[in-house]
Amino acid sequence: MRNLARFCLYLVAATAFSFAHADSFNDFFRAVRSNNASGVESLLRRGFDPNTRDEHGLTGLLIAIREPSPRVVQVLLASPQTNVELRNGNDESPLMLAAIKGQMDLVKQLIARDADINKPGWTALHYAASSGQVEIMKLLLEKYAFIDAQSPNGTTPLMMAAMYGSPDSVKLLLDEGADPLMKNQQNMTAMDFAVQGKRPDAIEMLKAVVQAKRPSDGKW
Repeated sequence: MRNLARFCLYLVAATAFSFAHADSFNDFFRAVRSNNASGVESLLRRGFDPNTRDEHGLTGLLIAIREPSPRVVQVLLASPQTNVELRNGNDESPLMLAAIKGQMDLVKQLIARDADINKPGWTALHYAASSGQVEIMKLLLEKYAFIDAQSPNGTTPLMMAAMYGSPDSVKLLLDEGADPLMKNQQNMTAMDFAVQGKRPDAIEMLKAVVQAKRPSDGKW
């Protein structure tokens, strides 16, 4: 009888803990989405794990960058428990999302928190190049980003810049020594990306560099 009573007490305690955790879970992600920094800070002080993922597999930091919820981003970055390398289902890191959005201050903060600049696959440099974020590209290169990093299908930052980025992003990569002759798994070069994207400025810059490298190849 005594054992049964003890079991019942354990069951009540476990149930209460489960409900409390569920409330904290909902409160945390509600606060993240509404940019409620004080709410997030309060939950972290009470021991809530900032690396908890929501029902879609996203951490609070990923959601806060996406929304955006800038005050919450600062609270999460201030917490030493926050893992800045946790990624979403597309293997996108907080640094990659900040880079493509042109959020220079956040990029600097993430790098200061040892965010992986040269993660395997798609990188922050790919993302910055694809949206023409030249200043962020310069910073990443200064921090030793691999200029010819290859995505899972072999696409380089120069290819992304040639099709989606700005002329300045193409020029920067070429000036810094990006290889215009590399090919991805579809056998496409940066020139092919520029042609497909109908980017005359990129085509002219790439043509000049490639002809300088291979002067005997003739015209494109």
